[in-house]
Amino acid sequence: IWFPPPCGLRRRLLQALDAMSNAAVLDAELQRLAMCRCEKIELAGLFARNPTAHKWKAFNRTIVLRELIYWRFHDLLVQVQLLASQKHALGARILLRSALETVAMLVFINFKMQQVLDGKVGFQEFGDSTSKLLLGSRDESTSLEAINILTVLKKCGSKHPGLVQLHELLCEAAHPNFDGLLGGYGETDHKNHVTHFVNSWKERWGVDQYQAVVQCISTFEHEYNDVWPPLYESLERWVEHNDADFEAQQNGI
Repeated sequence: IWFPPPCGLRRRLLQALDAMSNAAVLDAELQRLAMCRCEKIELAGLFARNPTAHKWKAFNRTIVLRELIYWRFHDLLVQVQLLASQKHALGARILLRSALETVAMLVFINFKMQQVLDGKVGFQEFGDSTSKLLLGSRDESTSLEAINILTVLKKCGSKHPGLVQLHELLCEAAHPNFDGLLGGYGETDHKNHVTHFVNSWKERWGVDQYQAVVQCISTFEHEYNDVWPPLYESLERWVEHNDADFEAQQNGI
């Protein structure tokens, strides 16, 4: 059931920073990421892998969430790169914020799995979280309320503090605050009391933008490749061990 992982992406991107071939390398890596995407999840395959664990819907939701995150993350980065290549730096930064929030969802899922294994939350609560992550909405288009992204990011803070700081920085670009208005489009000549208008997004954030992409991809790669698989397998074994208790609770015994 394990799928081709995006191994080595961070290393090659960091090498590209030194080689000053950022755009070309990122384009190539995004194409490789596209080839590694999972095309489908078959419930029959999951059940054959572990019939005891995978009779519980939370497992199917968890693995589907993982791959949906992969697809959304890749799609957003492709659009970030497209906008950046056309010198639309503001749009690229706004989409990068969305990509970062998508990575945070993966961190959050892994955090919840670890909480179950540590006995800090029950399996039912974990299942409820997977339902809200997969089916939640803010506009009441579904029956479940989405988990607030700031709640998700807060849980990521202790593990990836740089992720929260980067999100705050990108939010300043997305919102019409100082950074999103005067910082991006105005230059003040204090001596002559004149404000000049100019689009300075690319000049201000060109290099930092690429480094921010690397940070997002690095976090994604670590959580997808290194963290998720062993947690998922441990949770399968944990549910096998506790299956009789779950059945009894469900049947009111």
